Amino acid sequence: MKKYRLMSPGPTPVPEKVLLKMADTIIHHRTPQFQVVLKEVSEKLKKVFCTANPVFIFASSGTGAMEVSVVNLLSKGDKALVVRGGKFGERFGEICQAYGVEVVAYDIESGKAADPAMIKKLLKDNKGIKVVYSTLCETSTGVVNDIKGIAKEVAATDAVLVVDAVSGLSADELKTDEWGVDVVVSGSQKGLMLPPGLSFLSLSKKAEKLVETSNIPKYYFSLKAAIKAYAKNDTPWTPAVSLVIGLNGALDMMLQEGVDNIVARHARLAKATRAAVKALGLELFAVNPSNAVTAVKVPQGVDGGAIVKKMRDEQSITIAGGQSELKGKIFRVAHLGYMDEYDIIASIAALEMVLSQLGYKVELGKGVAKLEELLK
Repeated sequence: MKKYRLMSPGPTPVPEKVLLKMADTIIHHRTPQFQVVLKEVSEKLKKVFCTANPVFIFASSGTGAMEVSVVNLLSKGDKALVVRGGKFGERFGEICQAYGVEVVAYDIESGKAADPAMIKKLLKDNKGIKVVYSTLCETSTGVVNDIKGIAKEVAATDAVLVVDAVSGLSADELKTDEWGVDVVVSGSQKGLMLPPGLSFLSLSKKAEKLVETSNIPKYYFSLKAAIKAYAKNDTPWTPAVSLVIGLNGALDMMLQEGVDNIVARHARLAKATRAAVKALGLELFAVNPSNAVTAVKVPQGVDGGAIVKKMRDEQSITIAGGQSELKGKIFRVAHLGYMDEYDIIASIAALEMVLSQLGYKVELGKGVAKLEELLK
């Protein structure tokens, strides 16, 4: 028997104490008891999101919150600038197009980050853009974008900035209010250390003005309904009660560690992972790598799919492969959420063995040695 390790960029491991909280007797969601939990969670989420603005909770995956940001901020025929440098930037564009929103695309070569200066130029050249969509961490490529720089350019206009921090929240630095980010969307199954099923959206006053004028049809994902319920410490529809209770425990763990300390921990693990990968003679894919996940180019002559399969089936460690045009060309190892040094050490040790089995010349122990040197 081997211990199973989840080293994918979502879902990520869930702490045992959080699992136990979710296993407790369920309570009704329209009771004072649950309202106490919901109020606590709402206040704690603000601290993790680094905002004084409300953070709304939806029973959906992170894509649900992405859709919320489109159908509530825009109207049919409006313009949105979408930063597309991977699958999740592309997803913002696809949601916009599904609702009749005109997309001004800023296409970036996979593995590279957005240039704030280009955002400034596109906003100047395309009058009437109402919303700018970007990812913090583009999970499919392992890239982190300069959200601080992008926010500065967007704040100088009438446009609103929406950031997908589904995987980047708590891993990569994101000072929502300080930087002037209007909307942050995220999900439960990444840095928040929960199973999939919850999504989140923070909303600035500037963005709330767009909610008042949006005419795209919506019902379940209505921010007007969410705002009305939030004022009463409630939700418009049935919440995922057990997940919210688990979230309360996960947020306690995060706030005890401290948001800045969590980001620093992720940065430390990410730096060590990248150094270990390079020590094995492998090449990083992302030019500006995220603290959440390390994307690695598959070495020539090696089957990228086999790396992921052997890691999972023989080493009991789940990592992620590439998506779409990157399938078979990269693999991704996460250092996100409830992970520590020993999870990384085990993963690199297993990777060394798998690469050796697949015919890649590797000095066993070299990557692990580099990790121990940096993490001691």
